[in-house]
Amino acid sequence: MTDSQLRALLLDCLKLWEIEGKITAADPGLLIQTPFGSFTVTRADPDLRPVRWFYQTPERAAAQRPPRPVPSIVALLSALRNAMGGTRGDRLRIGGA
Repeated sequence: MTDSQLRALLLDCLKLWEIEGKITAADPGLLIQTPFGSFTVTRADPDLRPVRWFYQTPERAAAQRPPRPVPSIVALLSALRNAMGGTRGDRLRIGGA
């Protein structure tokens, strides 16, 4: 996944989660600015596998704690949604009544 693809995905997620935000390129990674603060997302070095991404929340940054590692894009999106207090959206359920 390229940085531009990740940025587009995160923009879509912010809309889905009903969070106002702006995403810009940072050095390194992406900076997500929301009313809840600034979050960063960076790619992990290949030698750190299974860790694929790191994210930083405003609370962790204020406490001078390191970014949190996550093993997948799904884990990254879930962690960001939870940290930002985003909505889960409607769930489609298919089944017999």
